[in-house]
Amino acid sequence: MATKATPKPITRTALRKLIDQLPESELVAAHRYLCYLRDEGDPFLYALKNALVDDEPSTPGEDAAADKAWQEYLEGKAMSADEAKGKLLA
Repeated sequence: MATKATPKPITRTALRKLIDQLPESELVAAHRYLCYLRDEGDPFLYALKNALVDDEPSTPGEDAAADKAWQEYLEGKAMSADEAKGKLLA
């Protein structure tokens, strides 16, 4: 029984070499597909790119809370991400 050979990992160098071997007539298609992989292949980036714009105006209370938080930050009273995570998980 034949065993499957483990494929070699693809490197950026190997991809660049492959691109260099493409005929000029295929460069537009290759560019388009690579852009697709970059822009649409990541589910998070796809969701972020296609999210609805939040155009709802903020309330006076939200504005006041943001101003207070910014002032606390400027005064050095901000909490680090690790501190916030610790409080949330406690």
